[in-house]
Amino acid sequence: MNKMNPASSQDEASGPAARKAWMSVLAKSNPKDLNAGLAAFGALPTFDWLRRPEIGGVMVRGRMGGTGTAFNLGEMTATRCSLRLESGEVGHAYVQGRDTRHAEQAAIVDAMMQGPNAAAVQAVVLTPLSEALATQRLKRAEKAAATKVDFFTMVRGED
Repeated sequence: MNKMNPASSQDEASGPAARKAWMSVLAKSNPKDLNAGLAAFGALPTFDWLRRPEIGGVMVRGRMGGTGTAFNLGEMTATRCSLRLESGEVGHAYVQGRDTRHAEQAAIVDAMMQGPNAAAVQAVVLTPLSEALATQRLKRAEKAAATKVDFFTMVRGED
């Protein structure tokens, strides 16, 4: 008999994979774009701090070719915070750099995405941020493709 996995029975829009995706978008987004999205959303809910924004260092690990043995690449500055909305939802954020406002806004959106207005937050805040990140990735890929050099070997008839 096959038991159902509790994680797979969750609603796809609010499950762990979806939360991982929106937290990634929030962490990678431009703080100005996030601020504009929240301004377009309107009044933000009140909240209490569980952990005020803290700036610290995190170790970045890498792999050669994406598949090799992991090694410590170096340290990176990061800011983290946690908060609880008045309605009870808890939001967390980890962002690169020293921008405490970016971490606060990301945590607010994380908490709001767990509440009844998740669809509105998705449409007004997260979808434009995702599109901006996709556009940014495409521009970076086009810029890299413009510098591509094709190396080839001419066959000279000798074997």
